[in-house]
Amino acid sequence: MAIAVYQGVDGAYSQLVLEHFMRERGIAGSTLGVPSYRELVTLLSSLRGDFGVIPIENAIGGTVREAYDLIGEFELSPVAEILWRVDHRLLGVRGATLRDVREVLAHPLVIAECGKFLAGLEHARAIPCEDTGVAAREVARGGSPEIAALAPPSAATLYGLIELAAHCADHPATYTRFLIVRPKHGSLPGLARASDARRKTSLIFAVEERTGSLARCLSILAESGINGDKLESKPYLGHGAERIFYIDFDGDVDDSAVAAALANLRSACKSLAVLGSYDAHVGEPVGTPAGVTPSLERVPEHRVVEPIIVQVESPFPRVARPSKPHGTVLRVGNVRIGDGEFVIIAGPCSIESREQILETAREVAARGAIMLRGGAFKPRTSPYAFQGLGWEGVTLLAEAGRASGLPTVSEVMTVDQVSRMAEHVDVLQIGARNMQNFDLLKAVGRAGRPVLLKRGFSATIDELLAAAEYILAEGNPNVMLCERGIRTFESATRNTLDLSAVPVLRERSHLPVLVDPSHGVGVRRWIRPLCRAAKAVGAHGLLVEVHPNPPEAKSDKDQALTFADFSEIVEDLAQIPIPLADLVRAGE
Repeated sequence: MAIAVYQGVDGAYSQLVLEHFMRERGIAGSTLGVPSYRELVTLLSSLRGDFGVIPIENAIGGTVREAYDLIGEFELSPVAEILWRVDHRLLGVRGATLRDVREVLAHPLVIAECGKFLAGLEHARAIPCEDTGVAAREVARGGSPEIAALAPPSAATLYGLIELAAHCADHPATYTRFLIVRPKHGSLPGLARASDARRKTSLIFAVEERTGSLARCLSILAESGINGDKLESKPYLGHGAERIFYIDFDGDVDDSAVAAALANLRSACKSLAVLGSYDAHVGEPVGTPAGVTPSLERVPEHRVVEPIIVQVESPFPRVARPSKPHGTVLRVGNVRIGDGEFVIIAGPCSIESREQILETAREVAARGAIMLRGGAFKPRTSPYAFQGLGWEGVTLLAEAGRASGLPTVSEVMTVDQVSRMAEHVDVLQIGARNMQNFDLLKAVGRAGRPVLLKRGFSATIDELLAAAEYILAEGNPNVMLCERGIRTFESATRNTLDLSAVPVLRERSHLPVLVDPSHGVGVRRWIRPLCRAAKAVGAHGLLVEVHPNPPEAKSDKDQALTFADFSEIVEDLAQIPIPLADLVRAGE
């Protein structure tokens, strides 16, 4: 299952382009929204995403120079060009009318594309927003009839909005040009070159500041019979009056004429970066409505539409099973969670020293764990208990992960920790005490890292699913749910491990479900049978605490497993078959 990355949140045009491309190429997988283009290319270059989409040109705004620069900086390989006709609709909350609107949220380019329409809204002003998905989402959250968004029609369904007006763009042929890009060493079959596609190549180059230098470069291409498709420039930062140029032309770098021209061009340029060759778009821009022929002379009248009431069947539509009937498969490094394999995440409750975490990492990796857990920040009931090593612990966990080859999991406790933790930890854990810390849920939803969400010890299943919905609503679909025991009147165990929650969550949500028997029971000798039960009842994996010397552990020593205990549990689990339904689903 591929991970396809875009900038924005659900409902953005970039997501629509990705989904269209995946259907056309027959690529199975999920889309992941991230806050910025830089984060997008960082994810791809670190192989945490298989491919992505990035806009590079707009019919009104021109070249998206940041996109060209980032593709070159991170050495991504372009795969295909897509021209997407943008279909702007004015969306509002249920019951709103066009006369109510006082503010319109929209991406700055969309504001430019809909200038005439906005000028006709006498009492409304345009408010720039990060992307179209964010605009629609904020209107839905605000609930005010005075605030509307310019966004694609699919965003209305996604966020439960109604269409107040259609055909809001000033011109029917308004489009944005996107590039599908992948890591240079990616090998997903669906990204292979189309056999019948016309090819284009993109370059970035700089020339000496002297008469005729640009003309010389262009003549090299012309003398080789190469047809230029686009040329644009911007100042070369730090180089006075010099400029750099973006150029696209027909042909592939593997063509002999193009290869020869590039060799000559290198000698004529001050610098040259070949972004790569890709399948060019053929025909009309994707998304042109039937019967609408783009014309410079004809501008359609804006159409006010009757309100469409969208019924939301679930309070958490993104998390609910119908939104992804075959389930979500998360990928963390080389680990896949939810595809028919049973995963074991192991490590100490708290990171106490470099020696302790490195020894634990080596031992659990050798004995069957596929991910390493460790607490750097520890929420404790008593203010005098060990609170963890903090950022030193994060650094040690990252080192242990690299040394053992295991992806890492650690709890993040506050909003201001999220971005820094995301730089060092592969999976951000939301602990039971923070399950309903909604600002924190939103922050990890925007961080672009997979999230392990633990059930609060007094939380219902619906409240757990609602907490997950907060994360998915911010554009992050990579969430694992974790049952870790709930508080009941029973005092023989630390908590009551609610294994009945596993089949309920599996039925009601598409997200992977893990079980943490360590916190569920709190007593070392009772963890082993609960691990067996968790697998038998259908959990996708386990989260267990392991320590080199449990009696000396600085936190949760009564539930920490020895290395020998952990080995016995892994041997037990090997004898328990994965439920047949999971095996069938994994083979689909």
